[in-house]
Amino acid sequence: MEDQSVVDVGDVRLAYRAWGDAFGSPVVLLHGLGGSAARWEAAGTLLGQEWRVYALDLRGHGESDWPDDYELELMAEDVVGFLDELELDRVGLVGHGMGGVVARLVAQEHSDRVERLVLVETPAPFPGDPGPAGRAEGPVDYDENAVAAVHDQLADPGPDAADHLGDIVSPTLIITGGPESAMEQHRQADVAALVPDCRLITVPGGHRMHETRADQVAAHITEFFTS
Repeated sequence: MEDQSVVDVGDVRLAYRAWGDAFGSPVVLLHGLGGSAARWEAAGTLLGQEWRVYALDLRGHGESDWPDDYELELMAEDVVGFLDELELDRVGLVGHGMGGVVARLVAQEHSDRVERLVLVETPAPFPGDPGPAGRAEGPVDYDENAVAAVHDQLADPGPDAADHLGDIVSPTLIITGGPESAMEQHRQADVAALVPDCRLITVPGGHRMHETRADQVAAHITEFFTS
């Protein structure tokens, strides 16, 4: 059964969905650019059989506030504030795409809050083209300003962004989408080599395999969290 709620974190109201036993070990899921917590519904339902799962709408997306300030660092602080408000001490943290970048920042800067980290098809912190930002046809449930702002940050993460990968002390799993993904797969191996305790696996299915192959992704996450 899915629960939906909101929580105020500073000046931003964040919406979230939850699955599983309220007393289960907590896992937090973060969506990609232009997405929302709904993108995690299939995998979240499966993970909820084992964990207490929270899928968050990041600022500028879904039912959360659209404050027109979309620095990835602010999104990371939103996540920490979310953990504080729900009194979640340490969590398993999973992010797809942009959400993986946010999760990575949380793990780098707040290592005491992240038990284990999973990065699903997450842009590497190296300068370059992260791929087209895209523009959906018809109504969307995200702030288009957020898409442009985040895309620029992904393209130019800063000259020392990769250096901070060594600050991640949480055991980390990177899941790539294989040759069907437009993301540069060899860069994922470069990230894995720089994170101290990191595994790298591929679930063929492209960039959104957490939706199209939710059962496989959920199984890999559960195995990683229980290993």
